[in-house]
Amino acid sequence: MWKYEKRLQYPINIKTKDLQMAKFLIEQYGGANGEMAAALRYLNQRYTMPDERGKALLTDIGTEELAHIEMICTMIYQLTKDATIEELKAAGLGGHYAAHGKDLYPTDANGVPFTVTYFAAVGDPIADLSEDMAAEEKARAVYENLITMTNDPDVIGPLLWLRQREVVHFNRFKELYDYYKSIGLK
Repeated sequence: MWKYEKRLQYPINIKTKDLQMAKFLIEQYGGANGEMAAALRYLNQRYTMPDERGKALLTDIGTEELAHIEMICTMIYQLTKDATIEELKAAGLGGHYAAHGKDLYPTDANGVPFTVTYFAAVGDPIADLSEDMAAEEKARAVYENLITMTNDPDVIGPLLWLRQREVVHFNRFKELYDYYKSIGLK
């Protein structure tokens, strides 16, 4: 079904350790408006789209969101590489380390575990697409917040790219939403 290319959609090469930024980035991994919630939302909603156009769009964007998870995880890994336990504790990641070591675990920036209640799928294409547009706007806003929290160009570059993809996804969902409305889908 997929062809996996062993490269990220946007190159990530963070040279400076920043555990606080890594903690903040975890929001886009397992938070309510993060990439995991988006991927699962879209890949579940695709089954109840009324036509191939809708199914294809949700499949395309859902799988792209999986690639974004990989990017976020790479950024977190690079920001925490070679961190000591003392540094992790000082950055507020001691509880994470105690439970998961240096493995990633899907939580928000406050350590609240990922839950499927973060995404909605009601089987109504118009309602689901409205939810999807809102999700993309919220993710865009979170990326903008994250960008203001760093001055590292190696972090800002990928965040700007991810932010722009949220804008593109919003526009694609809006096009489908408008199309369904134009043909009288309710």
